[in-house]
Amino acid sequence: MAEGHTITIEQGTQHVRVVHGGQVLAESDRPLVLRETGCPVRYYLPPEDVRLDLLAPSDTHTYCPFKGTASYWSRPDAADLVWAYPDPKPDVAGIKDHLCFYEVDLS
Repeated sequence: MAEGHTITIEQGTQHVRVVHGGQVLAESDRPLVLRETGCPVRYYLPPEDVRLDLLAPSDTHTYCPFKGTASYWSRPDAADLVWAYPDPKPDVAGIKDHLCFYEVDLS
């Protein structure tokens, strides 16, 4: 990590629900909560809790110097709606293959 930059990952107990276009794309009671300096809190969900059948892999890949290379999935009306790190850096290995959405509902 760069000096002053931190990432923490903890097992959450929040109920996380992702709805897009009236369709539930994900629902989980076991999110990983990722807190990163300068970024909003993100909830990484186990793949078993995500409706991957409603998402299509995207050609988009981005690189984070702290987490690694992210792969994305889209919906016909929402490009790159969700991402995951299939091979994350060792410091954040816990998020491997978990999926993260830009907007989630917490209950």
